[in-house]
Amino acid sequence: MIDLAAASDAIALLAGNPMAWVVVPIGLLIGLAFGVLPGLSVPIAMAVFLPFTLYMDFLSAILFLTAIFTGGGFGGSVPAILMNVPGTTAAIATCFDGYPMARQGRHNEALGLALAASTVGTIIGYTLLFVLLEPISRLVLKLGAPELFLVAVAGLFLIAALSGKFFWRGVLAGALGLMLGTMGMSSSGVMRGTMGSMYMLDGIEVTAAIIGLFAASEIFALVKSDYIVADASAREVKLSRIAKGFTGAFKHWYLMVRGGLIGAGVGSVPGVGSTVANLVSYSFARTGSKTKDSFGRGNPEGVIAAESANSSSEGGSMVALLALGIPGGAGTAIMLGAFAMHNVTGGPRFVSDNKEIVYAIIGGNLVQAILLAGMGLLFLRVAVTIVKVPLRYLLPVITVLTVLGSYALSQNMVGPITLAGGAILGLIMKHFNYPVVAMVIGILLGRMMEGNLLRTWQLGRGDLTIFFERPISLGLLIALCLVAILPFVMKRVSTRLEQQRRQA
Repeated sequence: MIDLAAASDAIALLAGNPMAWVVVPIGLLIGLAFGVLPGLSVPIAMAVFLPFTLYMDFLSAILFLTAIFTGGGFGGSVPAILMNVPGTTAAIATCFDGYPMARQGRHNEALGLALAASTVGTIIGYTLLFVLLEPISRLVLKLGAPELFLVAVAGLFLIAALSGKFFWRGVLAGALGLMLGTMGMSSSGVMRGTMGSMYMLDGIEVTAAIIGLFAASEIFALVKSDYIVADASAREVKLSRIAKGFTGAFKHWYLMVRGGLIGAGVGSVPGVGSTVANLVSYSFARTGSKTKDSFGRGNPEGVIAAESANSSSEGGSMVALLALGIPGGAGTAIMLGAFAMHNVTGGPRFVSDNKEIVYAIIGGNLVQAILLAGMGLLFLRVAVTIVKVPLRYLLPVITVLTVLGSYALSQNMVGPITLAGGAILGLIMKHFNYPVVAMVIGILLGRMMEGNLLRTWQLGRGDLTIFFERPISLGLLIALCLVAILPFVMKRVSTRLEQQRRQA
Protein backbone atom coordinates (compact mmCIF):
# COMPACT_ATOMS: atom_id res chain seq x y z
CA MET A 1 0.00 0.00 0.00
CA ILE A 2 2.93 2.34 0.78
CA ASP A 3 5.83 2.38 -1.68
CA LEU A 4 8.87 2.66 0.61
CA ALA A 5 11.27 3.37 -2.26
CA ALA A 6 9.09 6.26 -3.44
CA ALA A 7 8.82 7.54 0.13
CA SER A 8 12.63 7.56 0.38
CA ASP A 9 12.86 9.48 -2.91
CA ALA A 10 10.26 11.95 -1.58
CA ILE A 11 12.42 12.70 1.47
CA ALA A 12 15.38 13.34 -0.84
CA LEU A 13 13.22 15.67 -2.99
CA LEU A 14 12.18 17.72 0.03
CA ALA A 15 15.66 17.84 1.51
CA GLY A 16 17.17 18.96 -1.80
CA ASN A 17 14.63 21.71 -2.49
CA PRO A 18 15.44 24.80 -0.37
CA MET A 19 12.94 26.94 -2.33
CA ALA A 20 10.07 24.89 -0.88
CA TRP A 21 11.10 25.78 2.68
CA VAL A 22 11.36 29.46 1.76
CA VAL A 23 7.85 29.70 0.30
CA VAL A 24 6.04 27.50 2.86
CA PRO A 25 6.33 29.92 5.86
CA ILE A 26 5.35 32.79 3.54
CA GLY A 27 2.31 30.82 2.37
CA LEU A 28 1.29 30.09 5.98
CA LEU A 29 1.44 33.80 6.88
CA ILE A 30 -0.60 34.74 3.78
CA GLY A 31 -3.22 32.12 4.67
CA LEU A 32 -3.40 33.29 8.29
CA ALA A 33 -3.82 36.92 7.22
CA PHE A 34 -6.52 36.21 4.63
CA GLY A 35 -8.32 33.82 6.99
CA VAL A 36 -8.51 36.48 9.70
CA LEU A 37 -10.06 39.11 7.40
CA PRO A 38 -13.80 38.37 7.00
CA GLY A 39 -14.84 37.93 3.39
CA LEU A 40 -11.29 37.53 2.06
CA SER A 41 -11.46 33.74 1.76
CA VAL A 42 -8.61 31.28 1.29
CA PRO A 43 -9.47 30.61 -2.39
CA ILE A 44 -9.19 34.38 -3.02
CA ALA A 45 -5.70 34.37 -1.46
CA MET A 46 -4.70 31.36 -3.54
CA ALA A 47 -6.03 32.99 -6.71
CA VAL A 48 -4.20 36.25 -6.00
CA PHE A 49 -0.85 34.50 -5.52
CA LEU A 50 -1.31 31.82 -8.20
CA PRO A 51 0.66 33.79 -10.86
CA PHE A 52 3.75 33.76 -8.60
CA THR A 53 3.86 29.94 -8.78
CA LEU A 54 4.76 30.18 -12.47
CA TYR A 55 8.30 31.10 -11.39
CA MET A 56 8.63 28.13 -9.01
CA ASP A 57 9.24 24.46 -9.65
CA PHE A 58 6.14 22.24 -9.47
CA LEU A 59 6.73 20.88 -5.95
CA SER A 60 7.43 24.34 -4.48
CA ALA A 61 4.35 25.77 -6.23
CA ILE A 62 2.00 23.15 -4.79
CA LEU A 63 3.52 23.40 -1.29
CA PHE A 64 3.17 27.20 -1.42
CA LEU A 65 -0.53 26.96 -2.32
CA THR A 66 -1.23 24.23 0.24
CA ALA A 67 0.53 26.38 2.87
CA ILE A 68 -1.95 29.19 2.12
CA PHE A 69 -4.71 26.56 2.37
CA THR A 70 -3.39 25.31 5.74
CA GLY A 71 -2.87 28.78 7.23
CA GLY A 72 -6.28 29.99 6.10
CA GLY A 73 -7.95 26.90 7.54
CA PHE A 74 -6.88 27.95 11.01
CA GLY A 75 -6.91 31.73 10.41
CA GLY A 76 -10.68 31.71 9.93
CA SER A 77 -11.13 30.56 13.54
CA VAL A 78 -9.59 33.77 14.96
CA PRO A 79 -12.44 36.18 14.03
CA ALA A 80 -14.93 33.36 14.66
CA ILE A 81 -13.77 33.14 18.28
CA LEU A 82 -13.06 36.81 18.97
CA MET A 83 -15.89 38.48 17.01
CA ASN A 84 -18.40 35.74 16.07
CA VAL A 85 -17.50 36.41 12.42
CA PRO A 86 -16.45 33.22 10.60
CA GLY A 87 -13.36 34.29 8.64
CA THR A 88 -14.12 31.41 6.26
CA THR A 89 -17.25 29.29 5.81
CA ALA A 90 -15.28 26.39 7.28
CA ALA A 91 -15.23 28.18 10.67
CA ILE A 92 -19.01 28.37 11.10
CA ALA A 93 -19.25 25.76 13.87
CA THR A 94 -16.20 27.28 15.60
CA CYS A 95 -18.37 30.33 16.38
CA PHE A 96 -20.88 28.29 18.38
CA ASP A 97 -18.63 27.76 21.42
CA GLY A 98 -15.53 29.79 20.58
CA TYR A 99 -17.27 33.16 20.78
CA PRO A 100 -19.08 32.41 24.08
CA MET A 101 -15.68 31.43 25.51
CA ALA A 102 -14.27 34.79 24.38
CA ARG A 103 -17.18 36.67 25.97
CA GLN A 104 -16.39 34.84 29.22
CA GLY A 105 -12.77 36.03 29.07
CA ARG A 106 -11.45 32.63 27.92
CA HIS A 107 -10.30 33.86 24.51
CA ASN A 108 -6.68 32.79 25.06
CA GLU A 109 -7.76 29.26 25.90
CA ALA A 110 -10.20 29.06 22.96
CA LEU A 111 -7.56 30.15 20.44
CA GLY A 112 -5.05 27.67 21.86
CA LEU A 113 -7.61 24.88 21.59
CA ALA A 114 -8.36 25.83 17.98
CA LEU A 115 -4.67 25.89 17.04
CA ALA A 116 -4.00 22.47 18.56
CA ALA A 117 -7.07 20.96 16.89
CA SER A 118 -6.13 22.48 13.52
CA THR A 119 -2.58 21.16 13.79
CA VAL A 120 -3.65 17.63 14.71
CA GLY A 121 -6.48 17.67 12.15
CA THR A 122 -4.06 18.60 9.35
CA ILE A 123 -1.68 15.81 10.39
CA ILE A 124 -4.49 13.24 10.48
CA GLY A 125 -5.84 14.33 7.08
CA TYR A 126 -2.48 14.04 5.31
CA THR A 127 -1.49 10.86 7.16
CA LEU A 128 -4.65 9.17 5.91
CA LEU A 129 -3.94 10.52 2.43
CA PHE A 130 -0.44 9.01 2.61
CA VAL A 131 -1.66 5.59 3.74
CA LEU A 132 -4.95 5.29 1.88
CA LEU A 133 -4.54 7.40 -1.27
CA GLU A 134 -5.21 4.64 -3.76
CA PRO A 135 -8.08 2.84 -1.90
CA ILE A 136 -9.85 6.15 -1.18
CA SER A 137 -9.51 7.29 -4.79
CA ARG A 138 -11.09 4.03 -5.99
CA LEU A 139 -13.96 4.49 -3.53
CA VAL A 140 -14.54 8.12 -4.57
CA LEU A 141 -14.77 6.97 -8.21
CA LYS A 142 -17.73 4.78 -7.24
CA LEU A 143 -19.69 7.74 -5.85
CA GLY A 144 -22.17 8.96 -8.44
CA ALA A 145 -25.03 11.45 -8.37
CA PRO A 146 -27.36 9.22 -6.25
CA GLU A 147 -24.69 8.79 -3.55
CA LEU A 148 -23.77 12.48 -3.50
CA PHE A 149 -27.45 13.44 -3.21
CA LEU A 150 -27.82 11.15 -0.20
CA VAL A 151 -24.66 12.64 1.35
CA ALA A 152 -26.34 16.05 1.06
CA VAL A 153 -29.53 14.66 2.64
CA ALA A 154 -27.39 13.38 5.50
CA GLY A 155 -26.13 16.94 5.90
CA LEU A 156 -29.72 18.09 6.37
CA PHE A 157 -30.03 15.72 9.32
CA LEU A 158 -27.68 18.13 11.06
CA ILE A 159 -30.67 20.46 11.31
CA ALA A 160 -32.31 18.08 13.75
CA ALA A 161 -29.06 17.58 15.68
CA LEU A 162 -28.19 21.28 16.00
CA SER A 163 -31.65 22.78 16.48
CA GLY A 164 -32.13 21.40 19.99
CA LYS A 165 -35.62 21.95 21.36
CA PHE A 166 -36.61 24.11 18.36
CA PHE A 167 -36.73 21.11 16.00
CA TRP A 168 -39.53 22.24 13.70
CA ARG A 169 -38.24 25.79 13.60
CA GLY A 170 -34.92 24.31 12.51
CA VAL A 171 -36.64 22.31 9.76
CA LEU A 172 -38.44 25.44 8.54
CA ALA A 173 -35.21 27.49 8.60
CA GLY A 174 -33.43 24.71 6.71
CA ALA A 175 -36.17 24.60 4.07
CA LEU A 176 -35.90 28.38 3.63
CA GLY A 177 -32.13 27.98 3.31
CA LEU A 178 -32.62 25.40 0.54
CA MET A 179 -34.87 27.85 -1.31
CA LEU A 180 -32.30 30.64 -0.99
CA GLY A 181 -29.47 28.31 -2.00
CA THR A 182 -31.23 27.32 -5.22
CA MET A 183 -32.02 30.85 -6.40
CA GLY A 184 -30.77 31.74 -9.88
CA MET A 185 -30.33 29.56 -12.96
CA SER A 186 -30.99 25.89 -12.26
CA SER A 187 -29.01 22.95 -13.63
CA SER A 188 -31.79 22.43 -16.18
CA GLY A 189 -31.75 26.06 -17.36
CA VAL A 190 -34.77 27.32 -15.38
CA MET A 191 -34.60 30.69 -13.57
CA ARG A 192 -35.94 30.80 -10.00
CA GLY A 193 -36.26 33.67 -7.54
CA THR A 194 -34.24 36.16 -9.61
CA MET A 195 -37.06 38.74 -9.68
CA GLY A 196 -35.99 39.56 -13.23
CA SER A 197 -32.47 40.68 -12.22
CA MET A 198 -29.58 39.45 -14.33
CA TYR A 199 -27.31 39.87 -11.29
CA MET A 200 -29.14 37.01 -9.58
CA LEU A 201 -28.59 34.44 -12.35
CA ASP A 202 -25.68 32.92 -10.40
CA GLY A 203 -27.71 32.91 -7.18
CA ILE A 204 -26.83 34.59 -3.92
CA GLU A 205 -23.24 35.06 -2.76
CA VAL A 206 -23.06 32.32 -0.13
CA THR A 207 -20.11 33.65 1.91
CA ALA A 208 -21.64 37.15 2.12
CA ALA A 209 -24.97 35.68 3.23
CA ILE A 210 -23.33 33.58 5.94
CA ILE A 211 -21.29 36.50 7.29
CA GLY A 212 -24.45 38.61 7.38
CA LEU A 213 -26.49 35.92 9.14
CA PHE A 214 -23.86 35.25 11.80
CA ALA A 215 -22.02 38.51 12.32
CA ALA A 216 -24.43 41.38 11.84
CA SER A 217 -26.82 40.49 14.65
CA GLU A 218 -23.87 40.17 17.01
CA ILE A 219 -22.53 43.56 15.92
CA PHE A 220 -25.87 45.11 16.89
CA ALA A 221 -25.82 43.24 20.19
CA LEU A 222 -22.35 44.59 20.98
CA VAL A 223 -23.27 48.25 20.34
CA LYS A 224 -24.18 48.75 24.00
CA SER A 225 -20.93 47.16 25.24
CA ASP A 226 -17.56 48.84 25.72
CA TYR A 227 -15.36 45.79 25.03
CA ILE A 228 -15.79 42.24 23.67
CA VAL A 229 -14.80 40.96 27.13
CA ALA A 230 -16.59 42.86 29.89
CA ASP A 231 -14.20 42.01 32.76
CA ALA A 232 -11.04 44.15 32.57
CA SER A 233 -8.89 41.52 34.31
CA ALA A 234 -9.99 38.90 31.75
CA ARG A 235 -8.80 41.03 28.82
CA GLU A 236 -5.17 40.09 29.48
CA VAL A 237 -3.25 38.72 26.52
CA LYS A 238 -0.86 36.00 27.65
CA LEU A 239 1.06 33.57 25.48
CA SER A 240 1.20 31.21 28.46
CA ARG A 241 -2.62 30.96 28.51
CA ILE A 242 -2.76 30.35 24.76
CA ALA A 243 -0.12 27.63 25.21
CA LYS A 244 -2.13 26.18 28.11
CA GLY A 245 -5.19 25.99 25.86
CA PHE A 246 -3.01 24.35 23.18
CA THR A 247 -1.78 21.60 25.52
CA GLY A 248 -5.21 21.27 27.16
CA ALA A 249 -6.73 20.22 23.83
CA PHE A 250 -4.82 16.94 24.02
CA LYS A 251 -6.93 15.91 27.02
CA HIS A 252 -9.69 15.54 24.43
CA TRP A 253 -7.51 13.61 21.96
CA TYR A 254 -10.42 11.33 21.03
CA LEU A 255 -12.38 14.37 19.76
CA MET A 256 -9.44 15.46 17.60
CA VAL A 257 -9.02 11.96 16.18
CA ARG A 258 -12.71 11.58 15.46
CA GLY A 259 -12.93 15.07 13.97
CA GLY A 260 -9.86 14.36 11.86
CA LEU A 261 -11.37 11.14 10.51
CA ILE A 262 -14.71 12.83 9.79
CA GLY A 263 -13.02 15.77 8.07
CA ALA A 264 -10.81 13.57 5.91
CA GLY A 265 -13.75 11.38 4.90
CA VAL A 266 -16.15 14.22 4.14
CA GLY A 267 -13.45 16.31 2.48
CA SER A 268 -12.62 13.51 0.03
CA VAL A 269 -16.11 13.73 -1.48
CA PRO A 270 -16.00 16.30 -4.33
CA GLY A 271 -18.23 19.32 -3.76
CA VAL A 272 -18.85 18.72 -0.05
CA GLY A 273 -15.76 20.23 1.56
CA SER A 274 -14.62 21.59 4.91
CA THR A 275 -17.77 23.56 5.73
CA VAL A 276 -19.93 20.44 5.94
CA ALA A 277 -17.13 18.53 7.71
CA ASN A 278 -16.96 21.32 10.32
CA LEU A 279 -20.68 21.02 11.05
CA VAL A 280 -20.82 17.21 10.94
CA SER A 281 -17.99 16.87 13.46
CA TYR A 282 -19.57 19.46 15.79
CA SER A 283 -22.89 17.61 15.58
CA PHE A 284 -21.24 14.29 16.49
CA ALA A 285 -19.45 15.91 19.43
CA ARG A 286 -22.66 17.45 20.76
CA THR A 287 -24.73 14.30 20.27
CA GLY A 288 -22.18 12.07 22.02
CA SER A 289 -21.45 14.45 24.91
CA LYS A 290 -22.75 13.94 28.44
CA THR A 291 -23.14 17.72 28.74
CA LYS A 292 -25.14 18.53 25.59
CA ASP A 293 -26.74 21.59 27.17
CA SER A 294 -23.34 23.27 27.60
CA PHE A 295 -22.73 23.29 23.83
CA GLY A 296 -23.30 26.75 22.41
CA ARG A 297 -22.40 28.30 25.78
CA GLY A 298 -18.62 27.97 25.69
CA ASN A 299 -17.83 24.24 25.73
CA PRO A 300 -14.19 23.63 24.68
CA GLU A 301 -15.20 20.31 23.09
CA GLY A 302 -17.19 22.20 20.44
CA VAL A 303 -14.14 24.22 19.37
CA ILE A 304 -11.92 21.13 19.20
CA ALA A 305 -14.42 19.07 17.19
CA ALA A 306 -15.07 21.85 14.68
CA GLU A 307 -11.45 22.87 14.06
CA SER A 308 -10.01 19.35 13.81
CA ALA A 309 -12.53 18.48 11.10
CA ASN A 310 -12.18 21.57 8.91
CA SER A 311 -8.38 21.25 8.90
CA SER A 312 -8.27 17.50 8.16
CA SER A 313 -10.68 17.99 5.25
CA GLU A 314 -7.81 19.65 3.36
CA GLY A 315 -6.01 16.29 3.13
CA GLY A 316 -9.26 14.64 2.07
CA SER A 317 -9.89 17.18 -0.67
CA MET A 318 -6.43 16.47 -2.12
CA VAL A 319 -7.54 12.89 -2.87
CA ALA A 320 -9.74 13.97 -5.77
CA LEU A 321 -7.10 16.38 -7.08
CA LEU A 322 -4.13 14.01 -7.00
CA ALA A 323 -5.78 10.68 -7.76
CA LEU A 324 -8.59 11.80 -10.09
CA GLY A 325 -7.52 15.19 -11.43
CA ILE A 326 -10.84 16.58 -10.16
CA PRO A 327 -10.98 19.64 -7.85
CA GLY A 328 -12.94 18.83 -4.70
CA GLY A 329 -13.62 22.51 -3.93
CA ALA A 330 -12.62 26.10 -4.68
CA GLY A 331 -9.15 25.76 -3.12
CA THR A 332 -8.21 22.62 -5.03
CA ALA A 333 -9.63 24.19 -8.21
CA ILE A 334 -6.95 26.90 -7.88
CA MET A 335 -4.34 24.19 -7.35
CA LEU A 336 -5.53 22.52 -10.55
CA GLY A 337 -4.63 25.78 -12.27
CA ALA A 338 -1.08 25.42 -10.91
CA PHE A 339 -1.00 21.87 -12.28
CA ALA A 340 -1.92 23.21 -15.72
CA MET A 341 0.67 26.03 -15.53
CA HIS A 342 3.37 23.38 -15.00
CA ASN A 343 1.96 21.03 -17.68
CA VAL A 344 1.00 18.41 -15.10
CA THR A 345 -2.27 16.46 -15.21
CA GLY A 346 -3.56 14.87 -12.02
CA GLY A 347 -5.15 11.43 -12.11
CA PRO A 348 -4.40 7.73 -11.62
CA ARG A 349 -1.50 7.80 -14.10
CA PHE A 350 0.06 10.80 -12.30
CA VAL A 351 -0.04 8.97 -8.96
CA SER A 352 1.39 5.72 -10.34
CA ASP A 353 4.16 7.38 -12.38
CA ASN A 354 5.13 10.11 -9.88
CA LYS A 355 4.67 8.58 -6.43
CA GLU A 356 7.77 10.30 -5.11
CA ILE A 357 6.28 13.73 -5.97
CA VAL A 358 2.90 12.79 -4.45
CA TYR A 359 4.61 11.58 -1.27
CA ALA A 360 6.74 14.74 -1.21
CA ILE A 361 3.58 16.90 -1.36
CA ILE A 362 2.07 14.91 1.50
CA GLY A 363 5.29 14.99 3.54
CA GLY A 364 5.68 18.73 2.97
CA ASN A 365 2.16 19.29 4.31
CA LEU A 366 2.87 17.23 7.41
CA VAL A 367 5.83 19.53 8.11
CA GLN A 368 3.53 22.52 7.41
CA ALA A 369 1.25 21.37 10.23
CA ILE A 370 4.16 21.46 12.70
CA LEU A 371 5.23 24.89 11.41
CA LEU A 372 1.62 26.07 11.83
CA ALA A 373 1.75 25.25 15.54
CA GLY A 374 4.82 27.46 16.11
CA MET A 375 3.86 30.30 13.77
CA GLY A 376 0.26 30.16 14.95
CA LEU A 377 1.25 30.76 18.58
CA LEU A 378 3.22 33.87 17.63
CA PHE A 379 0.45 35.05 15.30
CA LEU A 380 -2.17 34.66 18.04
CA ARG A 381 -0.05 36.68 20.45
CA VAL A 382 -0.73 39.66 18.17
CA ALA A 383 -4.22 38.79 16.93
CA VAL A 384 -5.71 38.30 20.40
CA THR A 385 -5.03 41.95 21.31
CA ILE A 386 -8.35 42.66 19.55
CA VAL A 387 -10.06 42.10 22.92
CA LYS A 388 -8.25 45.21 24.25
CA VAL A 389 -9.62 47.49 21.53
CA PRO A 390 -12.73 49.48 22.56
CA LEU A 391 -15.77 48.42 20.54
CA ARG A 392 -16.48 52.01 19.46
CA TYR A 393 -13.35 51.70 17.32
CA LEU A 394 -13.55 47.99 16.51
CA LEU A 395 -17.15 47.71 15.28
CA PRO A 396 -16.81 50.26 12.42
CA VAL A 397 -13.65 48.46 11.25
CA ILE A 398 -15.41 45.07 11.31
CA THR A 399 -18.37 46.51 9.41
CA VAL A 400 -16.16 48.07 6.73
CA LEU A 401 -14.10 44.88 6.33
CA THR A 402 -17.17 42.69 5.95
CA VAL A 403 -18.71 45.04 3.37
CA LEU A 404 -15.46 45.31 1.39
CA GLY A 405 -14.95 41.55 1.61
CA SER A 406 -18.45 40.84 0.33
CA TYR A 407 -17.85 43.26 -2.57
CA ALA A 408 -14.55 41.55 -3.40
CA LEU A 409 -16.33 38.18 -3.61
CA SER A 410 -18.92 39.28 -6.20
CA GLN A 411 -17.14 42.24 -7.84
CA ASN A 412 -20.46 44.12 -7.78
CA MET A 413 -23.11 45.33 -5.33
CA VAL A 414 -24.76 41.90 -5.08
CA GLY A 415 -22.29 40.97 -2.31
CA PRO A 416 -22.98 43.96 0.00
CA ILE A 417 -26.74 43.74 -0.68
CA THR A 418 -26.66 40.03 0.20
CA LEU A 419 -24.70 40.87 3.34
CA ALA A 420 -27.33 43.44 4.39
CA GLY A 421 -30.19 41.04 3.61
CA GLY A 422 -28.51 38.27 5.61
CA ALA A 423 -27.97 40.68 8.52
CA ILE A 424 -31.64 41.67 8.68
CA LEU A 425 -32.78 38.07 8.30
CA GLY A 426 -30.33 36.94 11.00
CA LEU A 427 -31.65 39.54 13.44
CA ILE A 428 -35.25 38.47 12.86
CA MET A 429 -34.42 34.76 13.18
CA LYS A 430 -32.48 35.19 16.42
CA HIS A 431 -35.25 37.34 17.90
CA PHE A 432 -37.83 34.58 17.29
CA ASN A 433 -35.46 31.71 18.20
CA TYR A 434 -35.10 30.28 14.70
CA PRO A 435 -31.69 28.55 14.42
CA VAL A 436 -29.49 30.42 11.95
CA VAL A 437 -27.23 27.39 11.48
CA ALA A 438 -30.13 25.40 10.01
CA MET A 439 -30.58 28.02 7.31
CA VAL A 440 -26.84 28.08 6.62
CA ILE A 441 -26.82 24.29 6.10
CA GLY A 442 -29.72 24.63 3.67
CA ILE A 443 -27.96 27.40 1.71
CA LEU A 444 -24.72 25.40 1.51
CA LEU A 445 -26.36 22.17 0.37
CA GLY A 446 -29.09 23.55 -1.91
CA ARG A 447 -27.17 23.60 -5.20
CA MET A 448 -25.45 20.30 -4.52
CA MET A 449 -28.73 18.53 -3.75
CA GLU A 450 -30.54 19.95 -6.76
CA GLY A 451 -27.77 19.17 -9.25
CA ASN A 452 -27.28 15.61 -8.05
CA LEU A 453 -31.02 14.92 -7.89
CA LEU A 454 -31.37 16.08 -11.50
CA ARG A 455 -28.45 13.87 -12.60
CA THR A 456 -29.95 10.93 -10.68
CA TRP A 457 -33.26 11.50 -12.46
CA GLN A 458 -31.47 11.49 -15.81
CA LEU A 459 -29.42 8.38 -14.96
CA GLY A 460 -32.58 6.50 -13.99
CA ARG A 461 -34.54 7.94 -16.95
CA GLY A 462 -37.17 9.22 -14.56
CA ASP A 463 -37.13 6.13 -12.35
CA LEU A 464 -35.86 6.90 -8.83
CA THR A 465 -35.62 3.20 -7.92
CA ILE A 466 -32.00 3.68 -9.03
CA PHE A 467 -31.33 4.53 -5.36
CA PHE A 468 -32.12 0.91 -4.46
CA GLU A 469 -30.15 -0.61 -7.34
CA ARG A 470 -26.72 0.75 -6.34
CA PRO A 471 -25.09 -0.89 -3.29
CA ILE A 472 -23.54 2.28 -1.85
CA SER A 473 -26.70 4.38 -2.23
CA LEU A 474 -28.79 1.56 -0.75
CA GLY A 475 -26.42 1.38 2.23
CA LEU A 476 -26.67 5.15 2.68
CA LEU A 477 -30.48 4.97 2.56
CA ILE A 478 -30.54 2.28 5.24
CA ALA A 479 -28.13 4.29 7.40
CA LEU A 480 -30.25 7.45 7.02
CA CYS A 481 -33.41 5.55 8.01
CA LEU A 482 -31.68 4.13 11.09
CA VAL A 483 -30.39 7.57 12.09
CA ALA A 484 -33.91 9.02 11.68
CA ILE A 485 -35.63 6.27 13.65
CA LEU A 486 -33.05 5.61 16.36
CA PRO A 487 -33.68 8.77 18.49
CA PHE A 488 -37.41 8.01 18.71
CA VAL A 489 -36.73 4.35 19.59
CA MET A 490 -34.19 5.34 22.25
CA LYS A 491 -36.63 7.87 23.72
CA ARG A 492 -39.39 5.25 23.96
CA VAL A 493 -37.03 2.69 25.51
CA SER A 494 -35.75 5.19 28.09
CA THR A 495 -39.34 6.22 28.93
CA ARG A 496 -40.38 2.60 29.40
CA LEU A 497 -37.33 1.85 31.57
CA GLU A 498 -38.09 4.93 33.67
CA GLN A 499 -41.70 3.75 34.17
CA GLN A 500 -40.52 0.28 35.18
CA ARG A 501 -38.07 1.79 37.65
CA ARG A 502 -40.80 3.90 39.25
CA GLN A 503 -43.16 0.91 39.49
CA ALA A 504 -40.43 -1.15 41.14
